[in-house]
Amino acid sequence: MTVATDALRGFVRGRAGISMGADKDYLLRSRLEPQLKNWGVDSLERLVSHLSTDPGGKIARQVVSALTINETLWFRDGKPFELLKNVMLPDLVARQPEGISVWSAACSSGQEAYSIAMTLREHPVPGRELNYSILGTDICEMVVERAQAGVYTKFEVQRGLPIQRLVKYFEQKGQDTWSVRKELRDRVNFRSINLTQLPPVLGPFDIVFCRNVLIYFEVDIKAKVLASIAKHMRPHGYLVLGAAETTIGVSNLFTTVPGTTGLYRLATNRPH
Repeated sequence: MTVATDALRGFVRGRAGISMGADKDYLLRSRLEPQLKNWGVDSLERLVSHLSTDPGGKIARQVVSALTINETLWFRDGKPFELLKNVMLPDLVARQPEGISVWSAACSSGQEAYSIAMTLREHPVPGRELNYSILGTDICEMVVERAQAGVYTKFEVQRGLPIQRLVKYFEQKGQDTWSVRKELRDRVNFRSINLTQLPPVLGPFDIVFCRNVLIYFEVDIKAKVLASIAKHMRPHGYLVLGAAETTIGVSNLFTTVPGTTGLYRLATNRPH
């Protein structure tokens, strides 16, 4: 550990809530040192000095982006999308037939948000068209721009996307590039948002997918993020977490949905 890496780990925790122990210094160096020349500094020490004088500038945002893990794929883990189709959707449509709103938090390059859109499109409400809106957000501006463009490589579309859906929802652009069709892309909006600093007006949402994010936060940050999410949800809204995540012992704002894994509901008796 050096003074510079210690300061950078503190910066990332304060800016994005991401907890990186000293054992992750190798990762910090491997991701930041190749970018130093592009940022006009010649060492991590100089980078720390720059961040101290301009903590909200372009380089600061790029540092956070460089240290954010943007691992994603289509219909990741499968089960949440089955729960969306079989549990959440029927319940919410019965409660509010006018439509539903979904938030894909930490959406990375958009695969989760578009997977949600495909699921909703393929399971319409009997007798009428389902009205829905989807918002995808991520702290990394670069991946948000990619998500909004909806253009993916051959390698990316092969990760979890069945060939039937590839043909139905994508157009091939060249030999190794696929683009989300406009009719699906128009149903999803994307914004760059920091989960630890949510804007006052957002939503309200019926469903929030916030998967594989809380594992990078310490307990106090987890509680803060969950409290912020709860404020932007409708009563009886659903929260979907990753398989290794839970609200138990962290927040009393949510209750587990019996018979499911990773699915929670906004508690009806939660404190306001």
